[in-house]
Amino acid sequence: MAAIARWCIRHRLVAVLLWLLAFGGTTAATAVAGSAYSNDYEVPGTESGRATALLDAGFHGGRGGDTDTVVWHTDSGPVRAPGVQQRMSKALGALAELPGVASVTGPYGRDGSAQISADGRTAYASVTFDRTADEIPEAQARAVVDTARAAAADGLQVAVGGSAAALTETSSAHLSEIVGVAVAAVVLFLAFGSLAASVLPILTAVVSVGTAYAGIGLLGHAMAVADFAPMLGLLIGLGVGIDYALFIVTRHRRGLRQGLGADEAATRAVATTGRAVVFAGATVCIALLGMLTLRLGFLNGVAVAASLTVVLTVAASVTLLPALLSLIGDRALSRRERRRLAEHGPQPELPTGFAARWSAFVERRPKLLGALAAAVMLLLALPTLSLHLGTSDQGNNPAKSTTRTAYDLLADGFGPGVNGPLTLAAKLDGADDRLAMDRLPGLLRSTEGVASVSPVTYNAGGDTAVLTVVPDSAPQSQDTSALVDRLRDQVLPAAGKGTSLDVHVGGVTAGYDDFARVIVGKLPLFVGVVIALGCVLLLLAFRSVGIPLKAAAMNVAAVASAFGIVVAVFQWGWGSELLGLGRSGPIEPFLPVIMVSVLFGLSMDYQVFLVSRMYEEWLETGDNRRAVRVGLAETSRVINSAAVIMISVFLAFVLSGERVIAMFGIALAAAVALDAFVLRTLLVPALMHLLGGANWWLPGWLDRRLPRISIEPPECGRATISLPGPATEPVDELVAQP
Repeated sequence: MAAIARWCIRHRLVAVLLWLLAFGGTTAATAVAGSAYSNDYEVPGTESGRATALLDAGFHGGRGGDTDTVVWHTDSGPVRAPGVQQRMSKALGALAELPGVASVTGPYGRDGSAQISADGRTAYASVTFDRTADEIPEAQARAVVDTARAAAADGLQVAVGGSAAALTETSSAHLSEIVGVAVAAVVLFLAFGSLAASVLPILTAVVSVGTAYAGIGLLGHAMAVADFAPMLGLLIGLGVGIDYALFIVTRHRRGLRQGLGADEAATRAVATTGRAVVFAGATVCIALLGMLTLRLGFLNGVAVAASLTVVLTVAASVTLLPALLSLIGDRALSRRERRRLAEHGPQPELPTGFAARWSAFVERRPKLLGALAAAVMLLLALPTLSLHLGTSDQGNNPAKSTTRTAYDLLADGFGPGVNGPLTLAAKLDGADDRLAMDRLPGLLRSTEGVASVSPVTYNAGGDTAVLTVVPDSAPQSQDTSALVDRLRDQVLPAAGKGTSLDVHVGGVTAGYDDFARVIVGKLPLFVGVVIALGCVLLLLAFRSVGIPLKAAAMNVAAVASAFGIVVAVFQWGWGSELLGLGRSGPIEPFLPVIMVSVLFGLSMDYQVFLVSRMYEEWLETGDNRRAVRVGLAETSRVINSAAVIMISVFLAFVLSGERVIAMFGIALAAAVALDAFVLRTLLVPALMHLLGGANWWLPGWLDRRLPRISIEPPECGRATISLPGPATEPVDELVAQP
């Protein structure tokens, strides 16, 4: 690491230019190539996956472009009233003439009665585009929404729902990133007192994350990458990138205060704290890449994209940052610090104030404080027991959005199930199968939970059939999931008895249920792999059995408590509408896996930075109480500052307007807050005080076989400090060495 730092410092302008070229070149390449994101949640081999495959094969995969819905509702009088009909017919005609619109099917034609509600006050029209939602330009989608809503009048409400309409509701300006970075800048300036030093972590993170953001766009051309992956990468990258740079700049500033030159201080900072940054980044990547063990194409792209972001932030922290530190010289210190250094020379740095007092306080009352911390974590984790994975749709959007309005109008006028119909598809083999298929609609209409059934549609060859079932419950309702199970287990097998007919149930709810089952089934293996790999890394780093086991337990506690908060906000709806996050609903099926990966990685960061200092003191003194006290006192202020930055960045993403990203933001912010302020500064040191020397126990036979690595080797001539301790313990007076 020292060699890398020296090269970057010696060729600092080259290092900076190389990063700027990477950033600019990747951004330009993405602008030329465009994005190619894919939100395909279907898992091959599941019931819903087979239904989709049948439709694609039997109907030549040609379900056309995206179809959105224009819904209108009258406060009084029917939608067939001359004034309403004339106004809406004119609007539908204008929609049909817009660029990108292939066809418009309204309710006022000969076969349009099904598109008018039973009370005659709500109607809808289908607007079919000439391409899929991923390919529709936002300008075309906005033209459709604006044209349709322009038809609204007193007593006539008009809204547009669908994937294209949702494009108009996403935040165009990167408000969340701007707010997060601004808050981080304020915290850094308060911590450092130097404008130059506070800018460098942000600049390093922005360049590396910006390069990764553009790179994820290119990655979408090589593999399936979800459309929220770039935002997730920004979320993670800005948080860890600013934090990693903060740790290195903090060590660099300490070197300057000890009298080192700027280049030497930067080199030592990378050679020491830089190693911890690389180790922490590796743990995050391992946790993220653990998603590959699930063998789900949808998650593979997310794992690789997020890992790419972390790798680039780590690389920038140990290459770009030392070059920038060399450029600013001693301006990394505030004017007051530079003046004090010039007048008095290097002085020993003693942790004083709240950090030292808190460290001694934890040492005096480890049992009480440990029990209190455990109780808080347990209380927050309780909502996780009611976690419900399922469909989150436009009914969960903010109340004032046009997609939410369209969703609610359709549900009120035609029943809640119309927003998420089930698709039944079958392969036919002979006349018996066709007769059984013809009888199926009648059987389905008498099934509990079914609101309506469409006629059977056959393909041109007559060997594939499809029909639509509208449930009497909402797509995200557990009653709809129960209907899917009832159809698969009871109704459809009975309908095909005596024939070879095999009907598969697809649709939004069925697809999400299948995806959730696959995720839940593989989750224990995934969590086990992530925990095991993390424990192995910590075992090698700290040569202790207890440290990895405690870290695993703390990580599980942080994840469970963060999930509890997510369930309370998004599933129970505690403050979700107030925060502009829409109506309560189930948690996305893919969210647990991604959140477990990210949270395990991030929790390991603070474990590494905290315990590495304790371990260093333990090796020097062999005194566990002193090691824990010194480690907590020295690192707690930096960890807390880093946590405040990360929490601010994560919470700022709630402003993104995207429900999934808001879930990630709140979950990660909650996990980091609990990890930094409850686990690492309270529960972990309390447990380590209670366990004493057992913290560092390792069987001799294992010690001889393990390779020796060092996360953060002690600095040459490191100052040894004394801290306030219990009255019964003598305090060593030690002098800092130059």
